[in-house]
Amino acid sequence: MTDLDPRDRALLELLNWLSLRGYVFIAPTPETHARNLKRRGGETARDVRDALGWSMPFDPATFEPEVVDLLSAAEALEPADGGRTRSALRVASLEGLLLLHSAYPTQAADAVFFGPDSYRFVRLIRDELAGVHPRRIVDVGTGSGVGGIAAGLLKPKAAIFLTDVNAEALRLARVNAAFQRLDATFLHGDGVEEVEGGFDLALLNPPYIQDDDERLYRHGGALHGGQLSIDLARAVCERLDPGGRLILYTGTAIVGGGDRLREALAYECAGCTLRYRELDPDVFAEELDRPAYADVERIAVVAAVLTRTG
Repeated sequence: MTDLDPRDRALLELLNWLSLRGYVFIAPTPETHARNLKRRGGETARDVRDALGWSMPFDPATFEPEVVDLLSAAEALEPADGGRTRSALRVASLEGLLLLHSAYPTQAADAVFFGPDSYRFVRLIRDELAGVHPRRIVDVGTGSGVGGIAAGLLKPKAAIFLTDVNAEALRLARVNAAFQRLDATFLHGDGVEEVEGGFDLALLNPPYIQDDDERLYRHGGALHGGQLSIDLARAVCERLDPGGRLILYTGTAIVGGGDRLREALAYECAGCTLRYRELDPDVFAEELDRPAYADVERIAVVAAVLTRTG
């Protein structure tokens, strides 16, 4: 906590305030979020969950004064229509964790995303870490920090490294880790180059949508958004200690019944054994209406576990 600046200390106090009051909010997909807001018809937030979960505007004169003061101290208030105010951040819950991330809609280039993929990613990590005792864990492209934080809480003796090219993501991950009293090293970069020494476990949940605006939290590059997963997996596998593992959670576009991501991972990470399975066969169906996905049957989310053999 000592390395947090005053803005981030205010965010840490906000998480503590919410925790003491039993705050719970499960972050949905953007499509579900939009539908819920449409139902509400632009109304003013009635409670903290409306403001910090659903990103609804509120009247600072009548809203929870402690929340308004802490958001103000964190410089996390934005003007909204009708003389109202809104939070620039959201807070999601995940099995006892509270995690700061960007307010809806996540349109800024440096937005920090959290949603259903985050919940599935943590379940995958917990399944794969059962009975395993890594010494050094790297969460590549950590975003809100959820993967590294979950792994660190499961394996408290391991050294934890969280990397991200997005400075705002590292900022929020630092606060989220501090809230869990988790000691971690935060590194600014787009891979594992900044991590000194070897590591025996890497976590990776990269963007996997081919995004027209190439937003950091969303754009997975070519191959219908799969290229970033391939590039990062190859770079990580080259740095793994012998016997070390990469746990990759990502999405893949299924074209003509085939999965080119699986084929590419097996080829590009030839020094590793590969376990691969679908976790959800059909997500983000709305993307199929875009020209970039004209030949895609479906988008699946998958787990790939790569273990270095030599």
